[in-house]
Amino acid sequence: MDDLDEVLARLAHAPVPASLDGLESRVLARINARPAVRAGMGVGAMTIAAALVMGIFGAGFPTREARAVSALSPLGSVSSLAPSNLLIGAP
Repeated sequence: MDDLDEVLARLAHAPVPASLDGLESRVLARINARPAVRAGMGVGAMTIAAALVMGIFGAGFPTREARAVSALSPLGSVSSLAPSNLLIGAP
């Protein structure tokens, strides 16, 4: 295998292929010629309406009754997660 410096020197002295001549201008011309695709206002309005309907139904029809939730503190003095309470039972 050739040394990397030799390979890079040969590449630097090699002529530029004709297919690469003007490549940048051709790419930029294709980018400028492509029409911009945008979603219409209807898609955004339908998405907002669907989210609003789901929010109204979610708030209007709760699946469970609300009840008080006790705070869990694993490092507190009386904890339902303490190993002694889990093995023996709550005091």
